[in-house]
Amino acid sequence: MDLSNMSVGDLRNLQDQIKQEMKKREHQEVAKAREQILAIAQSVGVPLKDLIGTGIRAKTGSVAVRYRHPDNAAQQWTGRGRQPKWVKEWIDGGKSIDKLRV
Repeated sequence: MDLSNMSVGDLRNLQDQIKQEMKKREHQEVAKAREQILAIAQSVGVPLKDLIGTGIRAKTGSVAVRYRHPDNAAQQWTGRGRQPKWVKEWIDGGKSIDKLRV
C-alpha cells in the first residue's frame, strides 16, 4: 500500500480503521486466552478461583474517631491523614490536642 499518494483525510480514515481493528483483535485475543485458561483449569479439575485467587483484600471496616471538637460534635477526626483545619487552628491557638481526644 502506497501511503504517499493518499490524502490527509484518507490517511486519517485509515488510522481510525486501524485503531478499531486493533481494539477488535485485542478483545478477541483476550477472549481466546480466557477460554484456553478455563479449558486447562477444567481439564485438571482446578477451580478457577483457586488458580488465580481473588487478589482483593477484605475490608476491615471503618476507623474509630479519636478526636472530636468539644463545641461542635460534627467536627471529628480519626487521627489518620492530614489534620483538619479545625484541629490545626486548635493547636495553633495554644491548646493541647489531648483535650480533643474521645
